[in-house]
Amino acid sequence: MYRVSDNWERLVRAALRRELGHGHEKTSSGIAGAVPASLVRSTNIDAILQAADEIQDEDPNVARILCEQAYSMAQNLDPSSDGRGVLQFKTGLMSVIKQKLAKRDGARIDRNRDIEHLWEFYQRYKRRHRVDDIQREGQKFRESGSIANLGEFDLRSLEMKKVFATLKALVEVMEALSKDADPHGVGRYIMEEVLIDMPFDLVFFQLQRIKSVGELATYNIVPLEAPSLTNVIGVFPEVRGAISAIRYAEHYPRLPAGFEISGEREVDMFDLLEYVFGFQNDNVRNQRENIVLSIANAQSRLGMPIQADPKIDEKAINEVFLKVLDNYIKWCKYLRKRLAWNSIEAINRDRKICMVSLYFLIWGEAANVRFLPECICYIFHQMAKELDAILDHGEASRAASCITESGSVSFLEQIICPIYKIIAAKGRGARVLEWVKWLLHGREEEAELNNNGKAAHSAWRNYDDFNEYFWSPTCFDLGWPMKKESPFLFKPKKSKRTGKSTFVEHRTFLHLYRSFHRLWIFLVLMFQALTIIAFNHGNLSLDTFKEILSVGPSFAIMNFIESCLDVLLMFGAYSSARGMAISRLVIRKVLEEKDRQNSDSFHFRIYMLVLGVYAALRLFLALMLKFPACHALSDMSDQSFFQFFKWIYQERYYVGRGLFEKMSDYCRYVLYWLIRPLVKPTNTIRNLPSLPYAWHDLFSKNNNNVLTIVSLWAPVVAIYIMDIHIWYTVLSAIVGGVMGARARLGEIRSIEMVHKRFESFPEAFVKNLVSPQAQRMTFNIHVTQESQNMKKVYAALFAPFWNEIIKSLREEDYISNREMDLLSVPSNIGSLRLVQWPLFLLSSKILLAVDLALDCKDTQTDLWNRICKDEYMAYAVQECYYSVEKILHSLVDGEGRLWVERIFREINNSILEGSLVITIRLEKLPHVLSRFIALFGLLIQNETPELASGAAKAVFAVYEAVTHDLLSSDLREQLDTWNILARARNERRLFSRIEWPKDPEIKEQVKRLQLLLTVKDSAANIPKNLEARRRLQFFANSLFMDMPSAKPVSEMTPFSVFTPYYSETVLYRSSELREENEDGISVLFYLQKIFPDEWENFLERIGRAESTGDADLQENSSDSLELRFWASYRGQTLARTVRGMMYYRRALMLQSYLERRSLRVDDPSQTNFSTVQGFELSREARAQADLKFTYVVSCQIYGQQKQRKAVEAADISLLLQRNEALRVAYIHVEEIDNGGQVSQEFYSKLVKADIHGKDQEIYSIKLPGNPKLGEGKPENQNHAIIFTRGEAIQTIDMNQDNYLEEAMKMRNLLEEFRENHGIRPPTILGVRENVFTGSVSSLAWFMSNQETSFVTLGQRVLAYPLKVRMHYGHPDVFDRIFHITRGGISKASRVINISEDIYAGFNTTLRQGNITHHEYIQVGKGRDVGLNQIALFEGKVAGGNGEQVLSRDVYRLGQLLDFFRMLSFYFTTVGFYVCTMMTVLTVYVFLYGRAYLAFSGLDNAISVRAMKMGNTALDAALNAQFLVQIGVFTAVPMIMGFILELGLLKAVFSFITMQLQLCSVFFTFSLGTRTHYFGRTILHGGAKYRATGRGFVVRHIKFAENYRLYSRSHFVKALEVALLLIVYLAYGYTNGGAVSFVLVTLSSWFLVISWLFAPYIFNPSGFEWQKTVDDFEDWTSWLLYKGGVGVKGDNSWESWWEEEQVHIQTLRGRILETILSLRFLIFQYGIVYKLHLTGKSTSLAVYGFSWVVLVCLVMIFKVFTYSPKRTTSFQLLMRFMQGVASLGLVAALCLAVAFTDLSIPDLFASFLAFIATGWTILSVAIAWKRIVWSLGLWDSVREFARMYDAGMGMVIFVPIAILSWFPFVSTFQSRLLFNQAFSRGLEISLILAGNKANLGRPLPKFGEWDVNNPASAEGFTVIFNKARDEKKTKNSQEKVVSPRRTEPEYSKNDKNENYKHPPKGLDEMTGESYHIRGEDSLTNARAF
Repeated sequence: MYRVSDNWERLVRAALRRELGHGHEKTSSGIAGAVPASLVRSTNIDAILQAADEIQDEDPNVARILCEQAYSMAQNLDPSSDGRGVLQFKTGLMSVIKQKLAKRDGARIDRNRDIEHLWEFYQRYKRRHRVDDIQREGQKFRESGSIANLGEFDLRSLEMKKVFATLKALVEVMEALSKDADPHGVGRYIMEEVLIDMPFDLVFFQLQRIKSVGELATYNIVPLEAPSLTNVIGVFPEVRGAISAIRYAEHYPRLPAGFEISGEREVDMFDLLEYVFGFQNDNVRNQRENIVLSIANAQSRLGMPIQADPKIDEKAINEVFLKVLDNYIKWCKYLRKRLAWNSIEAINRDRKICMVSLYFLIWGEAANVRFLPECICYIFHQMAKELDAILDHGEASRAASCITESGSVSFLEQIICPIYKIIAAKGRGARVLEWVKWLLHGREEEAELNNNGKAAHSAWRNYDDFNEYFWSPTCFDLGWPMKKESPFLFKPKKSKRTGKSTFVEHRTFLHLYRSFHRLWIFLVLMFQALTIIAFNHGNLSLDTFKEILSVGPSFAIMNFIESCLDVLLMFGAYSSARGMAISRLVIRKVLEEKDRQNSDSFHFRIYMLVLGVYAALRLFLALMLKFPACHALSDMSDQSFFQFFKWIYQERYYVGRGLFEKMSDYCRYVLYWLIRPLVKPTNTIRNLPSLPYAWHDLFSKNNNNVLTIVSLWAPVVAIYIMDIHIWYTVLSAIVGGVMGARARLGEIRSIEMVHKRFESFPEAFVKNLVSPQAQRMTFNIHVTQESQNMKKVYAALFAPFWNEIIKSLREEDYISNREMDLLSVPSNIGSLRLVQWPLFLLSSKILLAVDLALDCKDTQTDLWNRICKDEYMAYAVQECYYSVEKILHSLVDGEGRLWVERIFREINNSILEGSLVITIRLEKLPHVLSRFIALFGLLIQNETPELASGAAKAVFAVYEAVTHDLLSSDLREQLDTWNILARARNERRLFSRIEWPKDPEIKEQVKRLQLLLTVKDSAANIPKNLEARRRLQFFANSLFMDMPSAKPVSEMTPFSVFTPYYSETVLYRSSELREENEDGISVLFYLQKIFPDEWENFLERIGRAESTGDADLQENSSDSLELRFWASYRGQTLARTVRGMMYYRRALMLQSYLERRSLRVDDPSQTNFSTVQGFELSREARAQADLKFTYVVSCQIYGQQKQRKAVEAADISLLLQRNEALRVAYIHVEEIDNGGQVSQEFYSKLVKADIHGKDQEIYSIKLPGNPKLGEGKPENQNHAIIFTRGEAIQTIDMNQDNYLEEAMKMRNLLEEFRENHGIRPPTILGVRENVFTGSVSSLAWFMSNQETSFVTLGQRVLAYPLKVRMHYGHPDVFDRIFHITRGGISKASRVINISEDIYAGFNTTLRQGNITHHEYIQVGKGRDVGLNQIALFEGKVAGGNGEQVLSRDVYRLGQLLDFFRMLSFYFTTVGFYVCTMMTVLTVYVFLYGRAYLAFSGLDNAISVRAMKMGNTALDAALNAQFLVQIGVFTAVPMIMGFILELGLLKAVFSFITMQLQLCSVFFTFSLGTRTHYFGRTILHGGAKYRATGRGFVVRHIKFAENYRLYSRSHFVKALEVALLLIVYLAYGYTNGGAVSFVLVTLSSWFLVISWLFAPYIFNPSGFEWQKTVDDFEDWTSWLLYKGGVGVKGDNSWESWWEEEQVHIQTLRGRILETILSLRFLIFQYGIVYKLHLTGKSTSLAVYGFSWVVLVCLVMIFKVFTYSPKRTTSFQLLMRFMQGVASLGLVAALCLAVAFTDLSIPDLFASFLAFIATGWTILSVAIAWKRIVWSLGLWDSVREFARMYDAGMGMVIFVPIAILSWFPFVSTFQSRLLFNQAFSRGLEISLILAGNKANLGRPLPKFGEWDVNNPASAEGFTVIFNKARDEKKTKNSQEKVVSPRRTEPEYSKNDKNENYKHPPKGLDEMTGESYHIRGEDSLTNARAF
């Protein structure tokens, strides 16, 4: 019966786990893991059931009581079982309870005694686990502050947490049962046990202490609610002082008597703020910890409090106060408002802490309002004054501003919600119900929504608009409490536009001119001046100078245009903002007219005088506004007149004031931009005589050939605009290279250099990365007065850090176990008198030294000098000698020890006398070494009697070899006649017993010496892995770079790491790793081929043989999980990012452990600094690391993933379990039923893993609504940033990685915040990146090199000397306090802030921050590895830059930066994309100009009359354009980076390799991607986040997929350029003929080929014939498939075509599209006059007649494509008409060719002309879709468009199909795309795939074989082979029957059977022959 019950209980538990168990959590044992989420949120049912599982075996009755109580709680909470999974849970739990009752064999249960049983068990449990003793020890520990005697808790922390968790569950159940208990029954027993006279209710008050134990109380970092035994942070004096600092002061008003205090803590000022303003409890808890840590860390830098009751220094309080409230103070000063306090001196420290706490509480609950920093300043200002009044009273009272209608107090509801609602209405739009509700209240909401970002930016207010409302004193009109009727909260009338604040983001290219008008004025004036000089033949005479002065009016006109744009582009702003812009325009115009009142005078002197006055005035203003020194004076001046005079020429904002640098930095970036633009003088052709035109010219003929001049000048002007960008690119490479060399980058660029300079590493490491505290403590212990020992001390300090780095490399499988042993550095703490170096430096050195000794014919000195030429050989010889002496001395005693001492004394004497070569016989050294090797081989093993006997014999053999072979004859005779030794030898006592090594030092030396004597590998091969080499090289190099010295961990700057995550891959699933694509390639196979050495190391680490298969690993769950992690660590996964970031904590724990922070441990000599075993278990080290480091991953939809049991949630939970310091923040959505109407409440939650591995909620803060109003990533960051800690925050994307050796340098980097980097302290620290995806494919390598160049050399120059570095989504470190008080670390407005990261840099610069860049530390970064991924990423970035052009941030920086810094800013942000677009436009301008000359006939005429019409300038321009196009200028910084960090030869080799792998094709293709998305975004918008997937590219991309992605961005434009080139070839004139044409148009043809075929060149298996066939079928199916509602563009051409038109939304966009489309009409207009049919006629009627022909062709096309759905007879009539029309058309063409001048070339020319015209008609029809639709022509337009796409697809597909015919093309492509190993693997995999089809796949049914698809026949190859073999066996003469003939017979017998085994005979073959046979059969099947 018991067995049946047990089985039934296990069955129920298992069923519940399967049915209800949370997939995201570690499944708890038993039923505890099956509690539904709805019950977990409100009760501790899961904890009670977990306790029941824990004590089930110990006391089943108590377990039954707990289960029954859990059931009662579930029933009370959800009596109707409405919650998800509640009914199943209750049913299962009741079944478990019944089984527990059944086990009692019918015994009666007295439930009245349940509480008594619980109490008795509770007492027993406490005694057994010594709970009372532990609590008493913990109390002593907290009171003393010492951790010296609590080492045992380090080992029992997890066990004690479980004990307290069980006790807590018991107490909760006893509390629940006590309500119904008889006080005269169980109460009497309990009172007797606890306190006789204590009331029963107070008995359980005593038990409450168990419930609030720190181990169980929910906390984040510091257990403030209750003390903790396992977390010692509370013992640190600075933390205790900070907790004391926030305690409730006596002078504070009294709190109500009924106010409850959570936990076991004292009342503090946060309780007062919670009571007064109604802040949420979890917000208060969160910010309480934040303030405690901020104050504690500020104090730690000033010194540790040493009092028994630690006190915080006033300086620490002031530091926190001033930093947190710095923005508020500046805001009040800007608005000329008095602060909330009179002066800093007037408020005491308690008030300061209270103000800081109030600010953080406001910020912590502000939700989306956190993006409005000045709005928070306003709220704080009002609430601080309100609080100040409350503090002056004796009784605490509620704040009037936060009192709700119900009388309660809520800051969220009364302050944040109204602001949020208006932001949500503006940014996202209210829901229908909310909209109706607001209408019912008579309020106006904003009708125009942003339409998910598709609406015009000028039509709605974004975050910046709301925030800038608080830049004006009018914001105080809101009042306090805020007036609900304030205009800020409502929109204008519906007839008006939404009132913007100070800027309107109109979508136009004019923003480029408005923002950077000084640049364009400079370019135009310079071009004008140089052109004047060129037209004057370079003569700088007085007349030329007078003409040059004409730039003055040009300057005035361009300034006036900019002023007009200020007014025009402010349309849509508040009337006050528009009025200010108009006022500035009028005043500036009046001043300019006043200065030019005599400008019309004919006297040159008067003109010069007026111009001079005006120039002087502008120069003076420029000095005051832009010159650093004067700028500082102007900012200090608050006089109204001066501010007004400054405002005339420069707008005044709250941000952007003081954008100046110190004088030295200013001079540096001015010198950088002293340039002479590339402009070649040219001669004009405007005075040429009348030229003959070949067409009907409209206006150029009689206007000095103006269009001809334009066509010649346009490409030169375009290149001129790009010249500065070219200059910047080249100069930045030079400057960056010089700066990198000065910074000592690339000094150690190979593993050989690491070997050579390893000796200097320890000293450099200690000086840079070891804190002075650790150095002092170590030196006091180890250092004598001899300076010679310093190297050994440095090595002893260096060893534990280096070995931990090597250990991490082994854990990451970059090195093997053997390599780890060879790379490890000995501890160097032993008694050896020399430094012991790692074996990889000393390997084979002893053997080489022996060879030198054998060849020695000279003296001892000569031999030693030869050995010392290799310093490591000398080290090896010395170490070997001294180690042998020490080991032998420890092994023997008595006479043996005397022999050892005598031998080494004699050898030492001979060394001193220089007679070593006489004392010993060097030729015997190999023999002696062999004896030592044999001895050490035994000693490295564990002692056994047999080994001990063998070791004694080995020692005697050593004695014999040394005495009788090695020593000279004289010394040998002396030893033989030594009586003591001779007697011992004769009595067989000599070496009869040895002392087996037990001392760790001796054991280490034995093992090391054995390796030293036996390892023969060259050190050059260690480590073998390239990534391990690169990391060690960079780390070693960084040790010699300048960096701040390291502070002790206790004094370092605290920081957080912050990673936003949405739904990307966390861990690869086993199925994902093994899933094969169409080539049989799985991700795991791919990784094994790409990383073969790492795969071998992985198998070695988990104890598997190299031949282990995937299936074997799958059998073991542990190995399977390790495999998942191994693969995930090589992808761009969250698991890789988390592992890398947690290295920070590991590094801090190691550093803290070795520093041994003294907490009343007065004897530092007890500390062993080189022993780091168990440092990760040290509570002190862990607490110190947690005090300084926090890692928060913001998993936005983690809650939803848990609800739907997504695998991502399970993987995230697994990461939480493996990383105790990891915190996950997410948005939780709660559905609330309000009388039948379901509403949603949103919460921001923070969780960690509890002791059972389940999610434990730390904080849950209610939000005012859905937090996603803007862009997803910044909103995700914003909701979770409140959970970060410290003074710095590092932003890490989830495709990044980190390394332990780099984490060790983090505290050095954080000290940069306190270094001198100019007139302002740094606010963002830029960090170098290493792109780790470069080895995946050639594309990944190109992207990696390009990105590496940008993040190293590029960022280096941007930061210094240019001072314009921004934040580009890199792992930069932010000043946390600076940024969270100024709007956060990114901006979130919809679409305009799509590139959210860079706006953090903009905002920082505008708010007087300082951004630096540091390259002694690096962080890993993953990049996209496939062409489609790269294109999507670049499309996103280009679209983001297009939005930046429209943004106010770029406008203000362009206006307010000084001229030269503005140049740097422009060309490194939006200017880069403008110049990229100009590169492509140059091709268009040149070709359209040439087409114009060719069509008009002027090409030949001008060339004949003016042979030098500008070809020199034009050739120079086109050459420059070509170099830009193919990426040469882009590659210049890349090449410089290669030279700097790899060396010249490797740089040249890498560049040549890239060219051979077609990198120029890739760069040219990327050029088109950036141009398309940048231009389209500015014209039409449509920028959006484009998910790239970040996965491995192991699949073939279908032709149709590539066509959809690149059709409009590349293919259409490439075919347009090709059409222009064909026209130029057919009708243009070139002096050199075809060769000249090719040279002139080479870059254009290269662009065409790259844009058309790059997607297929870089497509895996893009030229495999079978895939080409499949692609064609897929493409035609997609092209012909009809669209419809719900049909996606991936499935239907019609749906895709409709989606491609979505970006054309506005009237302005339609007009622009129409104008741009008209350019194609030039082809028809030009070609008709070149036909033989028209002769030399230039009549306009010829062009008109061509349109008649075109209309006829369209009608004929309509006839052919018409397919009526009518009667059959009508269809026959239509077919007859179509046939007649086709015959008539052919006949007409034949007659025209035969009897007129129409020729065959004319037909082709006309075809091209009509194609271009048809595209114009099609584009215009699409732009005006509604009109065309209303006319009923839309279906015809769609069919025309389908025809065009079909034609374009065929043009691209035909060359691909032709190349696919040749097998070598596919092989070449594989080698081109992937490394050699994978290419070979790919070919093998194709063979195996054929056999897999035969072996493992079911046979297809005969109805499934598609004759038209040869691939479908693969499954039949086994049948063919079997039939062939059987016929051969029977000697049959019949031929093999075709499949169709055997179909009926075979299908009749084996229709439903699967073929699972090879046929008879095949299994007897060898594997090789079988594979070959399978390959042949595969070939045969495909040939069918």
